[in-house]
Amino acid sequence: MSERGDPGEASVRRLLVVDDHPIVRQGVRLLLESEPDLTVCAEAENTRDALRAAAASEPDVAIVDLSLPGAGGLELIRALRAEHPRILLLVLSMHEEQVYAERALRAGAHGYVSKQEAPGEMVRALRRILAGQRFLSEGAASHVLARLAGDADLESADPIRRLSDRELEVFRLIGSGLGTRQIAQALHLSVKTVESHRAGIKHKLGLRSGIELVRQAVQTAASL
Repeated sequence: MSERGDPGEASVRRLLVVDDHPIVRQGVRLLLESEPDLTVCAEAENTRDALRAAAASEPDVAIVDLSLPGAGGLELIRALRAEHPRILLLVLSMHEEQVYAERALRAGAHGYVSKQEAPGEMVRALRRILAGQRFLSEGAASHVLARLAGDADLESADPIRRLSDRELEVFRLIGSGLGTRQIAQALHLSVKTVESHRAGIKHKLGLRSGIELVRQAVQTAASL
């Protein structure tokens, strides 16, 4: 089978895998390269390396985890959409679909697959987005439709949904143990902006102090 661009023959689709766990990247590579028309052209473990790999290898699709060191997967999706709008973006994440799927689509992703799904689901998602469609699980799709219909019960049941995408990123980094200056550096923000986000998070979650904020962020970190 020919490489991309050879006329008259089916093309091999080139994939960039972004995950901070080498064993996950290896497993994804083995799964994808069992498909005759898919090949992993590059791997990366953080946002900076992913952007470099995207520029150097020109993949058709980037498969992105959301839990990346420093600036997370949502930041990477936005950066890839801005710098490489041709690349299709599929999120492969352990995080709660109902919290992140809609956010990922808003950031520019074309699909979202949970790591808890069967391996073949990722291949099915890839096929779907390569065909020019979007991909979500049935549960995530139902959630997004409910949000579009203005279902207020969703936010009242889980206050985390009230956070903006940026606030959620700051909240995640607080839960991972970073201080304000470290978060500012990771997200390329000013310290004042991070402090403003911290205040907004406390207000939306009904927290009274910085100590309560850190405690809540640490407790929630496993699902973010």
